Amino acid sequence: MPYKKINVGGQAVIEGVMIRGQNNYVVAVRKHKQIITKKGRISKRKNNFLKWVFVRGFVNLVEMLAIGIKSLMWSAEQAAPREEKIGKNDFLFAILISVAFTILFFIALPYFLTNLIGFYEEKQPLLFNLVDGVIRTMIFLIYIITISFMKDVKILFQYHGAEHKAIHCYEKGKELSINNVKKFATLHPRCGTSFLLIVLIVSILVFSLLPSIIFVYFPNFLNLNPWVRRSILVPIRILLIPIIAGISYEILKISDKHQKNFLFRLISMPGLWLQKITTKEPNKKQIEVAIASLRRLLIIEKQK
Repeated sequence: MPYKKINVGGQAVIEGVMIRGQNNYVVAVRKHKQIITKKGRISKRKNNFLKWVFVRGFVNLVEMLAIGIKSLMWSAEQAAPREEKIGKNDFLFAILISVAFTILFFIALPYFLTNLIGFYEEKQPLLFNLVDGVIRTMIFLIYIITISFMKDVKILFQYHGAEHKAIHCYEKGKELSINNVKKFATLHPRCGTSFLLIVLIVSILVFSLLPSIIFVYFPNFLNLNPWVRRSILVPIRILLIPIIAGISYEILKISDKHQKNFLFRLISMPGLWLQKITTKEPNKKQIEVAIASLRRLLIIEKQK
């Protein structure tokens, strides 16, 4: 009797692929001409509040980041020579630098560049956030395009493509063989790259409402010193990220389920275009790694 398909997702790691299911995840990497795997358990959410619409999106994001970091750490340990093992403190420091980099270049820098151009959030919230959003998106695209030329990143993007191909093959009910997986596209509407692009678009709309809400509760806000106003508005933007992530997650889920609908295909299109940069055609060995990860996950999930 055939098993019912489960929802699977994943990400590329160093010389490998991580695939996650409903209860478990598996990381597979190529090491010394062999494929080695590591499994992990996903904690069940006991609080029903965490499963609510708009809440579950941010919870999933945090969960995926935690699993992704663990998977990256393990893959980095396998790839590094014994004398160059990466410590947890080194990895934690790298994550903190990445978070600081993200806040600086994708939140603070676009905000202050928009002010320099002559647009101010308090006076023209919609126009300001359109310009701010365009600048943020341009910085993001320049960053993605720039790193795509790096040799190690190219390999990572190939494993990203292998992950998508293997998931497509499974979702279409085909046998997980190299020949079958090869036939599928490297693009997938449920990809994290698409999610990031939706976040950028949703943030424009959410941030546009922010000044109006503040003016309702604090009518004298405009009388404050401009730098004081900015020192309030920028941190509030950071605090709104969970809400934006929640909304973006629901849009991504709906658009993935309704790809036959023109409107939802239109929503998915920019993310799929971006995946033409973040995914590359994998080779046979990379496909083998993706298949190994997905196969082991399916065995584990069906045993539960």
